[in-house]
Amino acid sequence: MRWTKERIWDWYNARPWFRGCNYMSADCANRVDQWQALGFEERFATTEAELELMQKTGFNTVRLIPEYVVWKEEHDSFMKRFGQYLSLCAKYGISCMIVLANDCMPPKTERWKMPYVGEQTYDWGYHGGKKHSQHGAHNGPAPHFYLDDPESREDYYRFVRELVTTYKNDPRICIWDVYNEPGNSRREEISLPYLQELFSMIREIDPIQPLTAGVWRIPVDESTPLSPIEQFALDNSDIVSYHYYRDYNSHIRVIKRLKKEGRPMMNTEWLGRCLHNDVFSLFPLFYLEKIGCYNWGFVAGKYQTYEPWEKTWLEYESGEKADVDFTKWFHDLYRPNHRPYDPREIKLIQEFCALADAECK
Repeated sequence: MRWTKERIWDWYNARPWFRGCNYMSADCANRVDQWQALGFEERFATTEAELELMQKTGFNTVRLIPEYVVWKEEHDSFMKRFGQYLSLCAKYGISCMIVLANDCMPPKTERWKMPYVGEQTYDWGYHGGKKHSQHGAHNGPAPHFYLDDPESREDYYRFVRELVTTYKNDPRICIWDVYNEPGNSRREEISLPYLQELFSMIREIDPIQPLTAGVWRIPVDESTPLSPIEQFALDNSDIVSYHYYRDYNSHIRVIKRLKKEGRPMMNTEWLGRCLHNDVFSLFPLFYLEKIGCYNWGFVAGKYQTYEPWEKTWLEYESGEKADVDFTKWFHDLYRPNHRPYDPREIKLIQEFCALADAECK
């Protein structure tokens, strides 16, 4: 059963303000690299150095997306590595939001291939490290790697069930993010039964952590309805979460709309400097409203999320989107040498994190 408003507010108010990032270490080409055995010890050392930097920045939480194919191919060692990740984050005072399913799918073209365990390739100069990624153009609904096939779907559900059951009482995990951007990649209602099944399955397990699934296309006009799949996500989430990469003024309207749900709020993806979604205006706003916030990226690296989405380039080149500042990084806060992209950003983040911590004493 969905948590009552009283229960979720009690849970939320008993904790410090959540602030952190969507995390992958700089030496990972993708999420397979993040979780697989190959090269894990070296990447885990990188992770520790970056978590130490994260703690110094003032962050206290990360959003992580486990990779199903690694669980499937390297089950026992994956489960061990997952536990190691939670312990390392806890060492630096960082809780983990875990994402269990994802509709950010690449178009199925002749270049497309299923995720695989082993040496990972990447392209330089492209957001996500892939020239042909989920951030390009979709001419129709993208296939889901696993959920569209009945056999792999049941196995994927076993993956989710095992993670939630194993860690249902573990305070190192703060929230289960049931489904990242449900309906994205032009999938829309194709994914609705999967979202419904996952919510039902996890509710039955009854973890101590709240559940959420973020809305990601919130119309600024409050009279415009959400898509059916996003409305379901909103109606079944204990805590309201959302993604938003537009400017400050639009963001204010989105917050106003979502506040009407009467529940705590978290922005689990933000920071698109090219699109005027920046640290200087939004981080103080999240602090003031006590909206939990997870910007995308931390240290720039192989995944290259400092580059714009491919879709942003295509829209700019077609004339559809003119107001893009390509002189700025898109995501990420630190350079590969651990110096800030902009020291003024880090100074501001640290100041507001210190204010939040002082209020908890």
